[in-house]
Amino acid sequence: MDWAQVLAGAVTGLTVGLTGVGGGALMTPILLLVFGIAPAAAVGTDLWFAAITKLAATRVHHGHGLIDWQVVKRLWLGSLPAAATTLLFMRMSAVHAEGFHSIKAVIAIAVILTSLGLLLQKRLHRLATRFRTTDAEHFKALQAPLTVLAGAILGVLVTLTSVGAGALGAVFMAYLYPLRLTPPRLVATDIVHAIPLAIFAGLGHLLIGNVNFLLLANLLCGSIPGVIVGAMLSARLPHGLLRATLAVVLFAIGMKLWWAAG
Repeated sequence: MDWAQVLAGAVTGLTVGLTGVGGGALMTPILLLVFGIAPAAAVGTDLWFAAITKLAATRVHHGHGLIDWQVVKRLWLGSLPAAATTLLFMRMSAVHAEGFHSIKAVIAIAVILTSLGLLLQKRLHRLATRFRTTDAEHFKALQAPLTVLAGAILGVLVTLTSVGAGALGAVFMAYLYPLRLTPPRLVATDIVHAIPLAIFAGLGHLLIGNVNFLLLANLLCGSIPGVIVGAMLSARLPHGLLRATLAVVLFAIGMKLWWAAG
């Protein structure tokens, strides 16, 4: 057992439980920058880490009645076919571990976009609230198809980088459901959507051989208790402050990854 990896899993799990963010945006850079894991293995292992960690949080959120299943199903309608299509493309293109030599730069961009999304989430939420209240008919007509489209974007991004399901998913939902999803409901719904998406993408990486099982076991030893604690505290803590702090950290990590990729 590697206690540094267990600690990294615990910190990431706690963050995921509190904010719904961090399964990919935080753990993948940690695997690359701190533990020196190869990019392909970092992406493949993190997808399974995120799926299992978020599965542990789902029971807590479901018990609190926070999950909006209609929103989740709309996101799945876009994300799962997109993930499957991306995996098929990767398979047909013979993408393998050596083919991920430039993935650090792609992950860096995804992490930076995630941080910017978190910082802009409140502004987008206010804009959406104004649109929702002043032009409700058109807003509601676009809500479902745009949710499916958002899911498709997440499906492609997560399959390629393991980043985006939490933070960017939350940004999309904050804009598309400004009145319907309170912060705790948004976190719970975001987490539940990400689980089968990560499993879909993780299966493809497993077939390619990009999953480090010993590393995964160490991370989960920390993340499962961490995410349960975070989920229990989620409804009691200030989400705005937590997400703003996380956004700054992710931006710094993204820039570090960008320089490392160069």
